[in-house]
Amino acid sequence: MSVALNASGTVVMSGKCSVEDAETLLQLLQQFPSASLDWTDCTELHTAVLQVILAGRPVVMGTCGDPFIAEWLS
Repeated sequence: MSVALNASGTVVMSGKCSVEDAETLLQLLQQFPSASLDWTDCTELHTAVLQVILAGRPVVMGTCGDPFIAEWLS
């Protein structure tokens, strides 16, 4: 799974985050609204996942590991 909650309460995204991960991310952000999001190890990010991030507005840690998204957001 490329989206998970770690022991410190941070939502971590790693590897290729596909459209299927959007629902998982949404559920985690709804269940843990104060959780931070670490996407530094995410190598590819589907736009549906990005939409969940933009709508949920979590505190984001680091720069997205997907070069296109990182450049687009900068």
